[in-house]
Amino acid sequence: MSMIRNYRNWRRFRKTVNELSRLTDRELDDMGLRRGDIYSVAKSAV
Repeated sequence: MSMIRNYRNWRRFRKTVNELSRLTDRELDDMGLRRGDIYSVAKSAV
């Protein structure tokens, strides 16, 4: 069960990173984020 949960968490993390990475710097700034924040935001989404 742990492997399945880990895989799902990893997929959610990657999806979040990919979606945020597609945004422009302006769009990220509108949300109060910088490019360097993407991984920490994605990690907290898991």
